Amino acid sequence: MWTEKYRPKNLSEVVGQEDVVSRLKSYVATGSFPHLMFAGPPGTGKTTCAMAFTKEVCGDDWKGAFLELNASDERGIQVVRTKIKDFARTATFGEMKVKFIFLDEADALTSEAQAALRRTMEKFTQTCRFILSCNYSSKIIEPIQSRCAVFRFRNVQFDRIRGLLDRIAGEEDLTITDDGYAAIEYICAGDLRKAVNSLQLGATMDRKITGETLYKTTSTARPEDIEGLLHKALEGDFLEAREHLDKLLIEYGLSGEDVLRQIHKAVFNLNVPEDRKVELVDKVGEADFRLVEGSNPRIQLEALLARFVLVGNSLKHPPRG
Repeated sequence: MWTEKYRPKNLSEVVGQEDVVSRLKSYVATGSFPHLMFAGPPGTGKTTCAMAFTKEVCGDDWKGAFLELNASDERGIQVVRTKIKDFARTATFGEMKVKFIFLDEADALTSEAQAALRRTMEKFTQTCRFILSCNYSSKIIEPIQSRCAVFRFRNVQFDRIRGLLDRIAGEEDLTITDDGYAAIEYICAGDLRKAVNSLQLGATMDRKITGETLYKTTSTARPEDIEGLLHKALEGDFLEAREHLDKLLIEYGLSGEDVLRQIHKAVFNLNVPEDRKVELVDKVGEADFRLVEGSNPRIQLEALLARFVLVGNSLKHPPRG
């Protein structure tokens, strides 16, 4: 995997998170630091920063002082009482003063596991530090948050992503076209991991990476296809819009969630009054909630298109008086 092959080896190589890196380097320099919590969108460098920070603190033997657990796989209280507690209570070796336990996707921990973790964090502060990674910090209980220095990660700007892609393309003997870069920017939306994975998928098809190649390999509809779908609906042509939806679901192989996510992006580019955009975004959010709850994707997407048709009709024939 290129995401592992090109993972930064130290904090200085991390891109797009300068504020976070600066604070972590200051901790390395002083040798004193609290428990850490990294919060932010996926693919922005949280795991990379945890590993790089541990390497800089512990040196070449960092793997012996680093325990990584994915809390979404091992999320119950038993994991805290066994694996985490057993690793935390063992003494450090050599010149290492502390060990690190990295809990990836910590927001997936059950409330009972978080309560148990809170006590473990207090008890073993002499020899162990916790690094918690999460997408939604609000799902971490307040007592744990108050024991951590919280680092907020943001989506990576595409100019920084493009710099890494250029480096990879040079080392892997690839050519990326302008529409290829535009496609990656649209597909990744600030997620550096998704950008690298998209490039690797495209490279399996051709050494010349074009937008067409990327949309096919990543099962992503072109932005103009989504906009065409919405324009047909707003023009009142429901059956034609439904045929466009069939193409996205059957020919492109997109899931209902994929289509809905792209519709959400496209709504803001529509040439309709702002109050109508508010109404449409509200309906997109309602459809998303129903899909998450297990509703039929096809029915929900067609119902959403019907709402676009009604909004389009109201714009053509505004109420009198």
